[in-house]
Amino acid sequence: MALAFLFPGQGSQAVGMGASLSAAFPSAKAVFQEVDDALGQNLSDLMTNGPIEDLTLTENAQPALMACSVAAMRALKAEFGIDVTAAKYVAGHSLGEYSALCVAGVLNLTDTAKLLKLRGQSMQAAVAPGIGAMAALLGATPEDALAACNSGSAHGVVQIANDNATGQIVLSGEKAAVQAAADYAQANGVKKAMMLAVSAPFHCSLMQPAADAMKAALADTLFNEPAVPVVNNVSAGPVTDPDTLRNDLVTQVTGQVRWRESILWMTDNGITDFAEPGIGKVLTVMLRRIVKEVSGHTLDTPEKLEAFAASLTS
Repeated sequence: MALAFLFPGQGSQAVGMGASLSAAFPSAKAVFQEVDDALGQNLSDLMTNGPIEDLTLTENAQPALMACSVAAMRALKAEFGIDVTAAKYVAGHSLGEYSALCVAGVLNLTDTAKLLKLRGQSMQAAVAPGIGAMAALLGATPEDALAACNSGSAHGVVQIANDNATGQIVLSGEKAAVQAAADYAQANGVKKAMMLAVSAPFHCSLMQPAADAMKAALADTLFNEPAVPVVNNVSAGPVTDPDTLRNDLVTQVTGQVRWRESILWMTDNGITDFAEPGIGKVLTVMLRRIVKEVSGHTLDTPEKLEAFAASLTS
């Protein structure tokens, strides 16, 4: 088995997230406590009990999702003797890249939690409500999406934010421009173009104030070499240099999440199995839209961790 760990981004959060891991594994519970302490906030209670409206706030969802992913990985190591070096690569979708960096030893947990809290606050504050928008293009190629952006740009900023999977591309920018791009795509053969209910236009140039805030914070944060290479969003290839990883986190705020290309790079370089620690199965579902001949494992309950560990040691 040639393995990579994948770490989910915003949208996977749900009330009750992490509760079963915390109850079953002291190592997981300790992660949630450390994140609470780092933030000076009872985030773990919000994760367990909600309300979902507060949990979904970007500044809460981002550290919460990271905490779940790290808790699953810490439990794998403490309870089953499996750490990140069981994989050849790690990768994370948007904020999930911070989870990947933490698990790979590039960032410590306290710093990761604080950075994601700031990232969430900064991204939310970067654009006033009602100014920005995002849209999903289903059944679109990258060329279709680029043509839509070129058409919509007559009305303002619009960019490809996420190349998530084959036939699933997300646009981001100013509301009128994104709407015009979506209309163009719908009129020119794309299966479906739909505006998304999001709180801000992520991964486009409108996020520059957030990128500036993260650049300042990241400059003061210790980065170590990763235990395994990180296939990051900016390059869609493996990175081990700490300074490059740091700089690419800044670029990522306004840049495209090249997820489809990242998965293809890993499969082209021998990966046959992917595991998604934390919560949900968003990346595992995307995976099956990109490549068919691989296995995906979701690691969000004690039972799934145990079964996965057994599959590695059998």
